[in-house]
Amino acid sequence: MTTIKHLKISILFTVFGLFVSQASFAGEAKEGEKFDPSVMINHHIMDAHDWHLFDLKDDDGEVHPVSIPLPVILWDNGLQIFMSSEFHHGHDAVERNGNYYFNAHEHIYKTDANGTLEYDEAGAITNAHPLDLSITKNVAMLLINATVMVLIFLAVARGYKKNVKRAPKGVQSFFEPIIIYVRDEIVKPNIGPKYERYLPYLLSLFFFIWFGNLLGLLPAAANLTGNIAVCMALAGLTLIITLASGRKTYWLHILDPLGNSMPWLAKFPLYLILWPIEILGIFIKPFSLMIRLFANITAGHIIILSIISLTFITQSIAVGVASTAFATVMNMLELFVALLQAYVFTLLTSMYFGQAVEEHH
Repeated sequence: MTTIKHLKISILFTVFGLFVSQASFAGEAKEGEKFDPSVMINHHIMDAHDWHLFDLKDDDGEVHPVSIPLPVILWDNGLQIFMSSEFHHGHDAVERNGNYYFNAHEHIYKTDANGTLEYDEAGAITNAHPLDLSITKNVAMLLINATVMVLIFLAVARGYKKNVKRAPKGVQSFFEPIIIYVRDEIVKPNIGPKYERYLPYLLSLFFFIWFGNLLGLLPAAANLTGNIAVCMALAGLTLIITLASGRKTYWLHILDPLGNSMPWLAKFPLYLILWPIEILGIFIKPFSLMIRLFANITAGHIIILSIISLTFITQSIAVGVASTAFATVMNMLELFVALLQAYVFTLLTSMYFGQAVEEHH
């Protein structure tokens, strides 16, 4: 009964979120302008220097974005720090220490006081740009994700301290089976006896991806795990730990994969082909992790946003009802994909660690 109750609540929040999303999308195009779904979709899945919530229209039909400003941190002969609200949603240049900065399509460039941009023949902006260390929407979501993890698992840890000999309850009772499953069904079988040294990282990896995927489904949320830089960082950590953990047998398998099956005179011509493949395989494995997570999460967001866009393209109530129903189904499917992608990323990472520490047979 509790599971059914939670499912009903989840469905209600999903439908509510979709209606809130549709209400906010209605302000994407100004009065008289044709709705462009590609602009709306790119706006919602890309990173930004402010956290856009929704748009309001005044009596004259003018659109006023409502957003949360975020800190802009630039390195340009020293730190230049100010809030993104000073850009006035990309309309004004910001002056700091005699330099002017302008936000064009979420890239910050150095300009004059009028925010003038210069273009080359291909239409690319040629203005110089400072090193951008800003707290963007994705960075803010990453901090929120980390904070949620810390608060939840501190509560789980307190539960173990208070109820050492009692059955878990509350938050502890929900997460304990998941933690045990990751340990006993994912990490331990794939790494073997030395799994304990990797368990803290793999548990953190699993819950970071899962929570990031779930938070990204909330209305107006940032697309954290659909950001290629975040996926690359996670895959990069997997690569570094794998290489650092590699035993002698791991490297011998790469350098001498055929072993004693034939003499070196016969193996060497084959190794001219196998060595590049084995070396590329070291980097292809984490690269596939990065692309898989990025593509699946981003594709899910794009599909949901595309379905919702049909309402404003056709301007039909019937299509609006149908698109909301389809988007609700897709959003429920995304709840499963959020967990599946965390499982797959953790599973494959465990397998790579297991290959690195495997004993010689």
